[in-house]
Amino acid sequence: MTKITVAKGDGIGPEIMDATLSILKAAGAQLDIDEIEVGEKVYLAGNTAGISDEAWEKIRENKIFLKAPITTPQGGGYKSLNVTTRKTLGLFANVRPCKSLHPYISTKHPDMDVVIVRENEEDLYAGIEHQQTDEVVQCLKLISRPGCEKIITYAFEYAKKFGRKKVTCFTKDNIMKQTDGLFHKVFDEIAAKYPEIENEHWIIDIGAAKLADSPEAFDVIVMPNLYGDVLSDIAAQITGSVGLAGSSNIGHDHAMFEAIHGSAPRRAGQNMANPSGLIQGAILMLQHIGQSDIAAKVQNAWLKTMEDGIHTYDVYDEKVSTKKVGTKEFAEAVVANLGQVPSKLKKVDFKNTGAIEIPKHTRRPRAEKVLQGVDVFVDWEGTDPDKIGEKMSNTMNTDVLQLSMITNRGVKVWPNGFDETFCTDHWRCRFKAVDGKSATKADIIDVLNRAIEAGVDTIKTENLYTFDGERGYSLGQGQ
Repeated sequence: MTKITVAKGDGIGPEIMDATLSILKAAGAQLDIDEIEVGEKVYLAGNTAGISDEAWEKIRENKIFLKAPITTPQGGGYKSLNVTTRKTLGLFANVRPCKSLHPYISTKHPDMDVVIVRENEEDLYAGIEHQQTDEVVQCLKLISRPGCEKIITYAFEYAKKFGRKKVTCFTKDNIMKQTDGLFHKVFDEIAAKYPEIENEHWIIDIGAAKLADSPEAFDVIVMPNLYGDVLSDIAAQITGSVGLAGSSNIGHDHAMFEAIHGSAPRRAGQNMANPSGLIQGAILMLQHIGQSDIAAKVQNAWLKTMEDGIHTYDVYDEKVSTKKVGTKEFAEAVVANLGQVPSKLKKVDFKNTGAIEIPKHTRRPRAEKVLQGVDVFVDWEGTDPDKIGEKMSNTMNTDVLQLSMITNRGVKVWPNGFDETFCTDHWRCRFKAVDGKSATKADIIDVLNRAIEAGVDTIKTENLYTFDGERGYSLGQGQ
């Protein structure tokens, strides 16, 4: 008997959760259910986190969390509880299997069988945003070596456990050479430890095009958070429907299972919603907790139901469907098929189940870190780079740090910029140590004090370092 935490969520959540739990119960799943309330009602009751301390304690104590979709109220600065839960509990891996059900669910890709392994804690989803000038806002993209090592190792261990032949990495490191470059670098390091598994890397744009056109070319795909969020929905949709896909969120100590779709409040209370996504999430949960026989029993019954053409409105097609049913009736059909297997779709036999364990991160010896200069970001409403370059050089240069470059939205505009380059009011002014010397924090403070005296509106700084002699910052575009 495994004790799990269950949240029925918002919108269609209670209906599809009741349907899912009825199937699990009928299948003989050994579950002790501890129900909590999270989401819209909790938000609107004045809890800006959308979850109470008591609910957190139950989740942390039980470690396994089955969650229906929730609604985050619009406006008011509410943060997504999904993102908060993943990051707070250290659920670093989001795993989304995407397999077609041709010919029972319409798809252009009948042989598609792809697993998206998405980093779940960092990247732009750190949610660190600031408005810095009248015209420019910023979102910080944070990629860490530990984060890369965890998710990439998990992807290879997943492939090894489930007999997958290839792991593909998607990044945009031709542009973001520091952040995505680190992800790619770590991928190559870890791939070398799994010589029996084929590996490859694609730039995200052409990789996404290939995935949409020829998904059968891929097996397991691992990628940073934002790309994984977008492409896992695309992958699920091109199998036939986002509404059929579930996902697992895996950490060292906790795991959360869910449908990948939202709460669909317009369909709430109408007995119309397709519970398949949450059913698939629950099947992933059963595999994770070692109840493999029950997981296979539910999955085969679900496949048999889909094969029989018993479909909810969202996937109903007169050409292949035999009966249009509601949420409750679909669950009843799955229950009636328990113990049966599909005749044309491939039946499942989950043997390699249980949690995938990866080592916790061990820090490497720290690199030698040398301060080379500073990028000073300035709010200046002028449009002539030469004028701001002259002003900064004349008033802020020191004996140690001197202005070497100005960019606007990443493009070098001083010295020797082009008149055609559009400039907004957000300027990055790079001060480098002269003659290849190193700098100190006091030298940076000297530059900033000179900015105050000159009336220059500095809005942020980024220190420029080398690590074991390697440059730890990007060049300007066009530099």
